[in-house]
Amino acid sequence: MHAVVITGIAQGMGREVARLLAGSKVPLAGFDVDGDGIGSLRAELENAGCPNLLAALDITDRPGILRFRDAVLEKFKRVDVVLSNVGIGFFGPFEEVDLEKALKCFEINVIGTAAIFQAFLPSMRAQRSGRLIAVSSLVAQIPFPFESIYAASKFAVEGLALSLRYEVEPFGVKVALIQPAQVSTAFAAKIHKRPPKSSPYFERVDRFIKRDEELITSAPTPAQAAAEIVKVIGAANPRLHNQIDTKSKLFLGLNRFLPQALRDAILLRQMDIRV
Repeated sequence: MHAVVITGIAQGMGREVARLLAGSKVPLAGFDVDGDGIGSLRAELENAGCPNLLAALDITDRPGILRFRDAVLEKFKRVDVVLSNVGIGFFGPFEEVDLEKALKCFEINVIGTAAIFQAFLPSMRAQRSGRLIAVSSLVAQIPFPFESIYAASKFAVEGLALSLRYEVEPFGVKVALIQPAQVSTAFAAKIHKRPPKSSPYFERVDRFIKRDEELITSAPTPAQAAAEIVKVIGAANPRLHNQIDTKSKLFLGLNRFLPQALRDAILLRQMDIRV
């Protein structure tokens, strides 16, 4: 396999994917806003003898992404896979959401995915092969309460991928989605903030957070999630929709076949937010 590009590579699933690929000496390129994480990962890859090009870069820096793209293609000549892994969460009752802050979520999750795909697509089209893989979420298919903005951003990522694949598959470029339910990282803990006790949503939000934090303890680890993602990266013809754990497969399967009222009842019970 030629070079693999990973955004959000310094920590969590992105870092674990890089570690797994490094074992096969796959050339790796990637960036993250976490400069310290980039430095420590670069040292790991060098010690493993893995060719790499890592940068401290913000996904919202679109000119910077193009400079990164140019450097990657100059060094490795060819990129076979782009994994758009960078993303942020957003949590809170919709009525109380700061929409200016919500724009940042869309800028990173949606436009960030679009920017990295758009940067490398011309070279993939020219070589008539490549794989564009976006990390989405279970909530793009089964939206959860209090995650309206995050869910909307992941719906948009999936819409982007579903539309894009029709345009690029004639050039040999495949598009795939990764749809995790939960991964046992600090991702949820960073966004779980209770509203003021005066909020009409406080009591249900409190129950939701407690239940979500309980579920996270049994969720796949970043390393387990990465092992499944690497399978998608290595597939010559990956499936469009890919889950990393049994829970995601179960919920998405039920979501396709059960009546809406029953799906709602299961979700409300699962997350302990029945009124």
